[in-house]
Formats: sequence, C-alpha cells, structure tokens
Amino acid sequence: METVYAVLKMLGCLGMFLYGMSLMSGGLQKMAGDSMRSFLASMTSNRFKCVLTGIVITALVQSSTATTLMLVSFVNAGLLALANAIGVIMGANIGTTVTAWLFALSFDGSFSLGAVAIPLMFFAFVFLSLKRTKYKNFGEFLMGFGFLFLGLSTLKDTAYPLLSQPSVQSFLAPLTGFGFGSTLLFMLIGACMTLMLQSSAATMSLTMLLVSVGVIPFEIAAAMVLGENIGTTITSNIAASVANVSAKRTARAHMLFNVFGVVWVLCLFKPFLRLIGMIVEALGFANPMTTDFEGNQEELAATLPYCVATLHTLFNLINTFILIWCIPVIEKVVCWMVPSPKGEDEVFRLKYIHSGPVALPELSLNEAQQEIQHFAEICYNGYSYIRDAVNESDPDKYDAINEKLIKYEGITDRIEFEIASYLNEINKADVSDASAERIKTMYKVIGEMESLGDSGEAIGRLLKRKFVHKKSFSEDMLKNLNHMLDVVEVAYQVMVENVKNPHLTDISNAVDAECNINECRNMLREEHINNIENADYDYTSGVYYIDLVAELEKIGDFIINISEAKLGLKKH
Repeated sequence: METVYAVLKMLGCLGMFLYGMSLMSGGLQKMAGDSMRSFLASMTSNRFKCVLTGIVITALVQSSTATTLMLVSFVNAGLLALANAIGVIMGANIGTTVTAWLFALSFDGSFSLGAVAIPLMFFAFVFLSLKRTKYKNFGEFLMGFGFLFLGLSTLKDTAYPLLSQPSVQSFLAPLTGFGFGSTLLFMLIGACMTLMLQSSAATMSLTMLLVSVGVIPFEIAAAMVLGENIGTTITSNIAASVANVSAKRTARAHMLFNVFGVVWVLCLFKPFLRLIGMIVEALGFANPMTTDFEGNQEELAATLPYCVATLHTLFNLINTFILIWCIPVIEKVVCWMVPSPKGEDEVFRLKYIHSGPVALPELSLNEAQQEIQHFAEICYNGYSYIRDAVNESDPDKYDAINEKLIKYEGITDRIEFEIASYLNEINKADVSDASAERIKTMYKVIGEMESLGDSGEAIGRLLKRKFVHKKSFSEDMLKNLNHMLDVVEVAYQVMVENVKNPHLTDISNAVDAECNINECRNMLREEHINNIENADYDYTSGVYYIDLVAELEKIGDFIINISEAKLGLKKH
C-alpha cells in the first residue's frame, strides 16, 4: 500500500511540474503576446540572433515543445520566415537545457528549488490580487514558475525512496546488459516517456533521478537523453499533421535537427561519453566513465545529474554549431519533404489555422487573424465571377459561371464554420480580456464575409431566372451595371485593406465607398422609374435589372459592416 501511495505521490509531483509549465507558458503569452511578436521580428535578422531568441524564449517558458508550437503558430501566421524559425528551433534546444541544470544543482544541495518556489508563489499571489490585467498575467507567470520549481523539488524527494527499492533496481538491471541493444531500447523508452508527458524537461528530470539513485548507469541515461530529443519532436509533428504546409515544414525541421544529432552521437557514442567524462572531471566532479560509484551513494547523486545535464547541453551546442551553417539546406530539405500542394482546391483550404489552439490561445489569435485576411481575399476573388455573370449573354456559358458562384458560397460557409470553430476552442481556454474582445470582433467579421458569399449566390439565382424567362439587359443597363460593379469593387478593395490593417483607427475610406454605392443605387433606381413610362423599355428586364442593383447595394452594406465591426461600431 505504501508503494502505491508513493507512486501516486510521485505522479502528483510530476503533474504539479507539468501544470506549472503550462501555467507559466500561458501567463507569458497573455503578458507578452504582442511584445513577443515584436521581439521575434527584431531578433531574427540573422541566424545567430535567431538562435539567441530561441534560447531566451525557451529559458522563460521552460519548454522547447512550447517554443516549437509558438514557432509553428508564427510561421503559420506569416509572422516568421521558415529559415528564421529553423534558427530559433536550434536555440530552443539549447534553452531547454536550463531546466536540466537547475535540477542538477538541487541534487548536491547547493541550490534548493523548493526554497525558491514558496516565496515566489507568495509574490505571484500578490500580483494575481491586483486589478490590472498585465499584473495578473505576470502573477500567473510567476505562479507557474513556483509550481514548476516545487514540482521538481518534491519529485526528487518523493521519487528517491521509491526508486531506491531493490525491486525497482532488479527489474531494470537485466535491461541494461544488452550492449548497443540496451542503448536503442532506452532511447525508445526516453522517446515514449517524452511523448506521453509532452515535456522533455520532465523526462530529463526523471532520467536524472534514475541515474542518481543508481538504477541505471550513465551510458543508459545518455541513451534516454537521446530518445528524449527524438520524443520532443514527435509532439510538434503530431500537432502539424493536420496543419498547413508551413506548419509541417517547421515541425519537420525540428525533427531533422534532433535526428541528425542523435545519429552522429550514436556513431561516436563511446568517444562522446568519454568527452563528457573529461569535461565534468575538469569541473571538479568524478569521471563517470572511469569511476566506480558502487556503495558511494552521495557521490553518485552529486555527480551523475551534472553529467546528464552536461551531455544534454553539449549535444545541442555541437549540433547547433554544425547545422547553423546549413539552415538554407535544411529549408530546402523540408520543402522537399513537404511539397506545396497543387491544384485550385488548395486555395480554398485554411492556410494559417492549424491544430492546438488551446495550448497556445493568445498566439492562436494571430493565425485566426491571418485566416480572416485570407478569407477577405477569397471573397474579393469570388466577386470577379459576379461581374462575369452579369455580362454573360450566352445561357450555356452562364451556367458554368453560376456554378462558380455556388461553389464560392459553399467555400465561404465552410471557411466561416472552420474559423468560428477555431475561435470557440480558443475561447474555452483562459484568454485575456483584450483577446476576448478581439474574438468577438472576429465573429462579427466572418459573419459578414459569409453573407458576401450568400449575396453572390443570390445574384446567380436572379440572373438564372432572367435566362429562364429569355430576358436580357439593354446596352444602357449593362453600362450602368458595370459602373455600379466598379463602385462595389472599390469597396471590396477598401475592405481587404482595412481587414489587413492591424492598427485600424479610421474607416473614412470605407464610409466614402459605401456612400458612393448608395448614390449610384439611388441614381440607377431613379432612372429606372423614369424609364418605366417609356414604351421601348422592357419592364420585366427592368425588374431583374433593379433587383440586381439592390443586391449589389446589399453587398456594400456587408462590406461597410466589416470595417465597422473592427472598430466596434454599430452595423448598418
């Protein structure tokens, strides 16, 4: 019974660690979402700055997986080039070693994570109690750090007695005696553990515990570290499996970086471990490759965690030093691995939204915004078929154009549904007040854009009835309709411009475009009324004509509503 309780207690400590990491990452996103975008933009001008950026961000969020998911988000949203993202990934792999060093320091008593965690949580509570949102977000960030440190500290204290039991050691001992086969086996174990825990830092901590207790030798711990570097790439690749091309390429770049490192280390496994032994010996510790720790538990616990941290750090430093010069090559390789899709259908798929919004709610809004901009461009592209339909006089050719209008209406319905579903998932997570307002605006905008698709289909039905009744527009009617189509097209162009403007404060351009549409509608309607009394005027054709003018004016209403929604103004 005591063993069961000890296992549950250890799992609880692990849960505390993982929750702290999640809380810290979420607080950082809400606190510095916009600042992080600016930081990335300013710090990715060359490959060395990219690496430094990855180190800093990962050291803050304590998770290379979280950083990689952020990068997928930024590349997806067009905020970061793939080549720059590859450099940041290299830095992220170095930054994730910070946690390993903090944990290693706690083994010899020179640094107490628990002693830091409790005061940190008090200050976090103070910030959480304040009214200003930015202070609350900072408090959440600090509280996450506190839980992370406390989780690591209590994990060590809880796991020591459990892992020291003879039954645990007798279970694992036979698995370590198969030479290179054991290396591959524990690589697989390390990868699976990382995949299950979704955190290489947590698996690294468990590896240090196992090696410090003497359950596994240093060589096996090294194999687990290599497996953890493989496992941490699986998470991002799973997340990108249903995502767009950019997301998949970013995830593949992460995988290539770590797989390359694991391959060369396996080829030089013994020499690499001897190099680690020489480095830690130079730092004043016992060389794990030449020292027999049998019966010396204190030296075992004080030395081997540093050896694991050194191995993890040196692995990523050497890997980065080798591959930083090959970023263009890596970019070409991942583009070859994930080629750009061909065909018209790709245009109508979601370009920027990918899976995993709950994990990164604040940053996921960037993808939603980019997708809405793409949505606006699709609506504008569909408008060209309205012009073609109005000017087509051949019923057979018209049917092909009408099919395009129907198709675009279906596209707008599908895109609105996908974006709304994505926003719903983000809304379920804990987002800041500013982000909640931003989400409401996005709902309004995509609703109006979907209405633009409905209008295109309505115009198609109207013109179809015209052909059924064998009516046609006169030369003057077509001239007037094309004039109004030109006016509405200007409004479309203004709409796309305003949707893409991240700092929109003035929509006078949209108001002017709407006024021009209304004036054109009023003029054509007045002219139509006057022409009714003319005997040469085909009344039925005139009805279709003026109904078409009304539908085009309705499009103008939807367009102005989009610009007004961005400013929180009342709709028409």
